[in-house]
Amino acid sequence: MPAPIELRRRALELLCEIPLQAKVAGVQALQQQPFYIDPELILHATKLIPGHPAKPVLVPPTQVEKRSMRTPEGRAALIHALAHIEFNAINLALDAIWRFNNMPADYYRDWLKVACEEAYHFSLLEAHLKTLGYDYGDFTGHNSLWEMAEKTVDDALARMALVPRTLEARGLDASPPLRNKLAQIGDTRAAEILDIILRDEIGHVAIGNRWYNWLCEQRGLEPLTTYQQLAKQYNAPMLRGPFNLEARRKAGFSEAELTQMGNLP
Repeated sequence: MPAPIELRRRALELLCEIPLQAKVAGVQALQQQPFYIDPELILHATKLIPGHPAKPVLVPPTQVEKRSMRTPEGRAALIHALAHIEFNAINLALDAIWRFNNMPADYYRDWLKVACEEAYHFSLLEAHLKTLGYDYGDFTGHNSLWEMAEKTVDDALARMALVPRTLEARGLDASPPLRNKLAQIGDTRAAEILDIILRDEIGHVAIGNRWYNWLCEQRGLEPLTTYQQLAKQYNAPMLRGPFNLEARRKAGFSEAELTQMGNLP
């Protein structure tokens, strides 16, 4: 059996990793490695994070290529965009592991599970993209997910509120109609992959909810009003329907929160 690794240190190393396949393979290997958490360890990033391959070129969201998914190139651009989201999600999970110390051991186990599943999702989408004649990096991408991570580097509560519970939860709403459109145009493999991603992402958002509510309890804060304050403070994107209420319930959103979302303009 290999020697146990210190998980937070290894997560930071993988976050800084630049070669794409080295990052993905390293994360997937974590599933088989024994690890421990050193509560006294203070980590500082000495390299640029996150490590990012030379491609895709990052541009503002408004400049990302948009093409009709009914064309082969347009469908490939869509699969590429989904793969880019999953690549960012790997980095977000790794960052949640290394950056916030003094959390319960289950917190780190949860985010390790997320990182490994996001790497799996990325691998599925990357492989499907290759069947369409393209590679990851052949289209542009944007950095909106990571920008919110940068805003919340100093507060685990804000991170849990605004990354998994806000940005990633939007995928719960967007995934079913997108999956149906792909199935309608005959891309059954892409539809199957989105089914897998939705199943797992419900669990990822539930992990965000778990630790958001735990942190609120530790600090004596009321979750609903605290979320509203954080969303305003950090200029989080406005929530817009239609919402996948069934998936959001499974992910742990309260009925009070879902009712409030239903009343949004």
